[in-house]
Amino acid sequence: MKFYVSAKDARKGSVKTTVPADTVAARRISSRTVLVLGIVFLLSFVRVAVLVLESSAVCSTFDCVGSTFFGGGDADLKLRDELTRALIEAKVIDGNANEGGAIMSFNELVKVLASKQDLKAFAFKTKAMLLRMEREVQSARKQESLYWHIASHGVPQSLHCLCLKLAEEYAVNAIARSRLPLPEHVSRLVDPTFHHIVLLTDNVLAASVVVTSTVENSANPERLVFHVVTDKKTFTPMHTWFAINSINSAVVEVRGLHHYDWSKEVNAGVKDMQETNNLIWKHYYSNYKQKELDHSEDHNRYLEALRPSSLSLLNHLRIYIPELFPDLNKVVLLDDDVVVQHDLSSLWELDLNGKVSGSVFKSWCENSCCPGNKYVNFLNFSHPIISSNFDGDKCAWLFGVDIFDLEAWRKSDITKTYHQWLKLNVQSGLTLWNPGMLPAALIAFEGQVHPIDTSWLVTDLGYRHRSEEIGNSIERVETAAVVHFNGPAKPWLEIGLPEVRSLWTRYVNFSDKFISKCRIIV
Repeated sequence: MKFYVSAKDARKGSVKTTVPADTVAARRISSRTVLVLGIVFLLSFVRVAVLVLESSAVCSTFDCVGSTFFGGGDADLKLRDELTRALIEAKVIDGNANEGGAIMSFNELVKVLASKQDLKAFAFKTKAMLLRMEREVQSARKQESLYWHIASHGVPQSLHCLCLKLAEEYAVNAIARSRLPLPEHVSRLVDPTFHHIVLLTDNVLAASVVVTSTVENSANPERLVFHVVTDKKTFTPMHTWFAINSINSAVVEVRGLHHYDWSKEVNAGVKDMQETNNLIWKHYYSNYKQKELDHSEDHNRYLEALRPSSLSLLNHLRIYIPELFPDLNKVVLLDDDVVVQHDLSSLWELDLNGKVSGSVFKSWCENSCCPGNKYVNFLNFSHPIISSNFDGDKCAWLFGVDIFDLEAWRKSDITKTYHQWLKLNVQSGLTLWNPGMLPAALIAFEGQVHPIDTSWLVTDLGYRHRSEEIGNSIERVETAAVVHFNGPAKPWLEIGLPEVRSLWTRYVNFSDKFISKCRIIV
């Protein structure tokens, strides 16, 4: 008599007796399906074990167990003890998991189950297979994380082409070099009656989508003033794009970091901040090469620390917005991976109750804090400095769309506090929080953030593992004023999630000759 445990029967919790055909070949388990097969096998094995233990006779062979099981009878504790003892003794060390020939497929395991007469030998085979499967799953997850890490940080050839073509146009086309904004609109750059929007980015295509989507969905686009700040390398193509794709209603200013003439104090602070973040990046890079990271959580934390954004000065300059715009009183900061779907005018009318910032706390999760969005997910509460100063259950506010009262900011110590904690984290061996811009900002802005309605922002559209949860709230996504593609799956990359990418692509000007030449298809 032979046992055959099928995946279908495992779900039903039953065991069939049959004689498998000689022509059935063992199938190899791929890294994509090994987790599913592992779960199915484990459920099947547990079910078989339970049924066997309920047999009436004391047996040490499968022939005996099979006959007594199908013959009926009462459970016997001696058989239970024997099988339990065999499983406990079968402690296969990782390095010796393949000794004696580890089972490589589910069908092979079924053959062993049918042929082996010794429960202890079968237990050894079972443990070896489970350990091997677990290692394969962990290895596959690490490889997938690494591939996504590489894919999310690369610059697509089409975007690189776009920058080159626009830089060439700047050299040969006088319109591309024309002043931004036009002389008659320069006064608007510091006029507090206009709605000022700040965008810090080196991505031309992303900047064009942010500006286009904001203007198209604005009730009063003529009141909008965009301040696009970029680095020296990207200034020429960025300027060219907005010069030849001028927006008649709104005003767009493009400035490079090399155009700013900061005070010695501010310049020293920015330099110190950049050097500190370079030190943090080097620390994680060095450790990542040397360490064998067994846990996916540690692995992902290191990959997060090695993101190019962690070295981007533009990313960290958010903490210096009052110095970037000394003549402005109130601005809205938009990330470059957002799409504006509704009018933003009422943001400038919000009463922040004396706070520096107005930000969304709960995004698409309505009245509850979204998964992974509490202080405990960003800060290390096992460290006494953190646990004594902050509440781990507190919901974190979000970047994406934020309204800042710059007058209130200048009266606060936010920027100074940010620097102090950044240095303290280095002195503490980088153990105070997980890598990223947000943890330090949460500390610096503590007590200075006024919550705004969750309908203003839906986040996490760049995280594949959260796409299903967000998909269940697709109506909420479509009705949000701003959607944020934070996460590795940016909509301009091939790994962008198709379920939500159309929200971004509808604002790409595919009729533009440079986009066409560079074959930008997303």
